[in-house]
Amino acid sequence: MNIAKYIDHTLLRANATEAEIIKICKEAREYGFASVCVNEYYTGLVKRELEGSDVKVCAVVGFPLGANSWEVKKYETMAALENGADEIDMVINIGALKDGRDDVILKEISELKKTIGDKVLKVIIEACLLTEEEKVRACKLAMEAKADFVKTSTGFSTGGATVEDVKLMKETVKDACKVKASGGIHSYEEAMAMINAGADRIGASSGIKIVEGSK
Repeated sequence: MNIAKYIDHTLLRANATEAEIIKICKEAREYGFASVCVNEYYTGLVKRELEGSDVKVCAVVGFPLGANSWEVKKYETMAALENGADEIDMVINIGALKDGRDDVILKEISELKKTIGDKVLKVIIEACLLTEEEKVRACKLAMEAKADFVKTSTGFSTGGATVEDVKLMKETVKDACKVKASGGIHSYEEAMAMINAGADRIGASSGIKIVEGSK
């Protein structure tokens, strides 16, 4: 297997500079990663830097807290699409989910999926903040809204991806959508543990280290 094709090469730090974004785009071209994942502001730069390659442009919206209205997330999504995004990773309204407001979650995911059409929508549930029942509910709502992926984490909260969460999410969604493990994955061994648990994509800032570890 080519593990590079599983990896979204990620740089989401608040202090990321243009030079650093350009650097990860060059790395993504060299290693053949699945995508480069950045904050929405940098979407256009990434699109230009990846021109002519098969590496996808991925932008995050509602990041990292998810506590925006769906209208704000939709506007951010539209801006990312206009600047060349192929994939959108959205953070759900975690507080609304915990309040039992499934209607809010279903609405925001559905609206974003309608907005992006046949492009890829990944739904970040921030599993470290949820009970097992809430994780299952979030995954079922993402499936109902026709999302393409459910994703474990932003990497900016109290914890990242765990094998247990990936297994639970995969068991819940089965083949209805895919699973992305993200947050705290730094080695080939950790990445393979996630893939073996059911992950179809890995979000990591340590993509090069992961690939080198596979050799």
